[in-house]
Amino acid sequence: MNSANDSLTRRERQVMNIVYSRGQATAVEIHEALPDAPTFSATRAIIRTLEEKGHIRHEEQGLRYIYLPVVPAEKAKRSALASVVSTFFEGSPSRVMATLLEGSTAKITDEELSELEQLIRRAKKDKKAND
Repeated sequence: MNSANDSLTRRERQVMNIVYSRGQATAVEIHEALPDAPTFSATRAIIRTLEEKGHIRHEEQGLRYIYLPVVPAEKAKRSALASVVSTFFEGSPSRVMATLLEGSTAKITDEELSELEQLIRRAKKDKKAND
């Protein structure tokens, strides 16, 4: 994927979310899962555009195409998050966490807080080892 093709429309993001959540999907499955789905031919056009942009690829299974993401979900998540951190938080992970924690203190569980504490301890340990 090149950066000129990285921006996705709302519908393209919806299709990518469907493909990522399922791991793979047919055009019919994508169409059925789309909220307020456009016509089937419009759904096919979105899929074709995503293939042209290099976000998905297809494999033939019998008479149908199965669509799969080109970039693994984990890599896509990291790339999207890095972009959000850079764009909205001046590249600061601590600002991201502060924003998340400030707005969700009532919703975050003790288990999640413990997990975050462990991740922070591990990051400090790794940083010391690499300094």
